[in-house]
Amino acid sequence: PQQALLALLQRSDGATSTEMQEATGWLPHSVRGALSGIIAKKLGYKVTSAKEDFRGRVYRIVG
Repeated sequence: PQQALLALLQRSDGATSTEMQEATGWLPHSVRGALSGIIAKKLGYKVTSAKEDFRGRVYRIVG
Protein backbone atom coordinates (compact mmCIF):
# COMPACT_ATOMS: atom_id res chain seq x y z
CA PRO A 1 0.00 0.00 0.00
CA GLN A 2 2.85 2.43 0.71
CA GLN A 3 4.12 2.15 -2.88
CA ALA A 4 0.60 2.70 -4.23
CA LEU A 5 0.30 5.81 -2.07
CA LEU A 6 3.62 7.17 -3.33
CA ALA A 7 2.64 6.51 -6.95
CA LEU A 8 -0.62 8.42 -6.52
CA LEU A 9 1.05 11.37 -4.81
CA GLN A 10 3.74 11.63 -7.47
CA ARG A 11 1.23 11.98 -10.32
CA SER A 12 1.01 15.48 -11.78
CA ASP A 13 -2.66 15.65 -10.81
CA GLY A 14 -1.99 14.33 -7.29
CA ALA A 15 -4.52 12.33 -5.29
CA THR A 16 -7.54 12.95 -3.12
CA SER A 17 -8.06 11.25 0.22
CA THR A 18 -10.77 9.10 -1.36
CA GLU A 19 -8.45 7.97 -4.16
CA MET A 20 -5.78 7.05 -1.61
CA GLN A 21 -8.32 5.16 0.52
CA GLU A 22 -9.50 3.17 -2.50
CA ALA A 23 -5.94 2.33 -3.58
CA THR A 24 -4.80 1.19 -0.13
CA GLY A 25 -7.98 -0.05 1.54
CA TRP A 26 -7.18 2.21 4.50
CA LEU A 27 -9.56 4.37 6.53
CA PRO A 28 -9.28 8.19 6.31
CA HIS A 29 -7.32 8.54 9.56
CA SER A 30 -4.82 5.91 8.38
CA VAL A 31 -4.26 7.76 5.10
CA ARG A 32 -3.69 11.05 6.95
CA GLY A 33 -1.32 9.33 9.38
CA ALA A 34 0.66 7.80 6.53
CA LEU A 35 0.94 11.19 4.80
CA SER A 36 2.41 12.88 7.84
CA GLY A 37 4.21 10.01 9.54
CA ILE A 38 5.54 7.76 6.80
CA ILE A 39 5.65 9.86 3.64
CA ALA A 40 6.72 13.19 5.16
CA LYS A 41 8.69 12.32 8.30
CA LYS A 42 10.12 8.85 7.68
CA LEU A 43 10.77 9.10 3.93
CA GLY A 44 11.40 12.85 3.86
CA TYR A 45 9.03 13.84 1.04
CA LYS A 46 7.35 17.24 1.06
CA VAL A 47 3.59 16.80 0.74
CA THR A 48 1.43 19.75 -0.24
CA SER A 49 -2.32 20.03 -0.46
CA ALA A 50 -4.62 22.39 -2.29
CA LYS A 51 -8.37 22.61 -2.56
CA GLU A 52 -9.53 22.18 -6.15
CA ASP A 53 -12.99 23.12 -7.39
CA PHE A 54 -14.18 19.76 -8.66
CA ARG A 55 -12.03 17.29 -6.71
CA GLY A 56 -11.81 18.77 -3.23
CA ARG A 57 -8.49 18.62 -1.37
CA VAL A 58 -5.70 17.18 -3.52
CA TYR A 59 -2.35 16.04 -2.12
CA ARG A 60 0.93 15.99 -4.04
CA ILE A 61 4.60 15.27 -3.45
CA VAL A 62 6.70 18.24 -4.55
CA GLY A 63 10.41 18.68 -5.13
